[in-house]
Amino acid sequence: MTLVPEIDGERLLGRLDAFARIGATPAGGVNRQAFSAEDRGARRLLAELAKERGFAVFQDGIANLFIRRDGVDARLPPLLIGSHLDSQPTGGRFDGALGTLSAFEALEALEDAQAETRMPIEVVAWANEEGSRFAPGAMGSMAFAGTDVAAWKSIVGSDGACLGTEIEATIAALPEAGLRPLGMSISGYIELHIEQGPSLEQERLPIGVVTAVQGTRWLEVSIEGAAGHAGTTALAYRRDPMVAAVAAMRRLQTTIMPLDSRARFTVGRVAAQPGSINAIPQSVIFTVDIRHPQPERLEAIEAEVRQVCAAEAGAQHCSAVIGRSFDMPGAAFSPDMVKIVEEAVRSLRLPHKQIISGAFHDALFLARVAPAAMIFVPCRDGLSHNEAEYVEPAHAVIGARVLLQAAIAAASPR
Repeated sequence: MTLVPEIDGERLLGRLDAFARIGATPAGGVNRQAFSAEDRGARRLLAELAKERGFAVFQDGIANLFIRRDGVDARLPPLLIGSHLDSQPTGGRFDGALGTLSAFEALEALEDAQAETRMPIEVVAWANEEGSRFAPGAMGSMAFAGTDVAAWKSIVGSDGACLGTEIEATIAALPEAGLRPLGMSISGYIELHIEQGPSLEQERLPIGVVTAVQGTRWLEVSIEGAAGHAGTTALAYRRDPMVAAVAAMRRLQTTIMPLDSRARFTVGRVAAQPGSINAIPQSVIFTVDIRHPQPERLEAIEAEVRQVCAAEAGAQHCSAVIGRSFDMPGAAFSPDMVKIVEEAVRSLRLPHKQIISGAFHDALFLARVAPAAMIFVPCRDGLSHNEAEYVEPAHAVIGARVLLQAAIAAASPR
């Protein structure tokens, strides 16, 4: 008699502890940067656990790691579930690892119950999601979705290492894993992740059903004025780019986010030249990060940034040049896959809400090639990319239960 697949909470929590010891930091976090010895150690442990259960292990040309459990019809494209194992230099123990290890626990739960799914299910640990050692992030999922990776091989990391060499060494460290070409046909993708924001915790909800990922653009604003003596230059003779920059930031802070709850506007870096305490700056350069799930609104927000910066620069008899340094289109997840996740949540009688992700994840790129969806669980104070990152054990197990039920439904459609 076939048993009902159930998540083994103790096993999952034990695995989270075991993987957190690989690259552990004194403050309780994790330093497991992509393609490092620590990253290879985590991949090694996951592959060994998979082999012990009789699952097939594969990797591709950028070191994405796949663990396969066959379905009734092995000819069908697999359902992928997973996340990543790499971390920030002072990262937390749940970002990425929770999704990957919960996906592996789902596979083990199916195996424990000897349950069949119509199509194969594969756990995936995407390579270099964080982008902390080698930029850009989400390399593995972008490559899987069709991005040309040829130019990446010569990238030099923050520690001077060559990306191409490190990828080759990472692949060679798992010789028992079968090698696949980049990309393949899949039926869909589901990713469990921590929210990395405070809303679920504040609303005391254990689950967020993610419907979309915001688009992101980075702008660099350069305002050019005239350097002058701080003590001798009267107001009438000043062309002060700092005054223009501050006025522009102030105006944008009072309109973009207050008038649109889904919009995000952040100035993360400001530099003044020549940077002397007793000189009016010659120029001020600042960065702008804008985000919105709707492409047309993102366009409108960028246009507003450009208009306001030009106007405030002109008011100070300065000039403004604005360049775009990064453009990441957002994505709406498949309504059918979102529905599968919501039905899984309802079947477990869990309170939840729909949510839009403010951060981009591997699922953003998978959504371009297959139906995709995400599941969020709360993290304490919304804190992530931080050694103090924390997920309640009960929430980790609940997230894994939702992932298991959604995976069963998606891999055995009615």
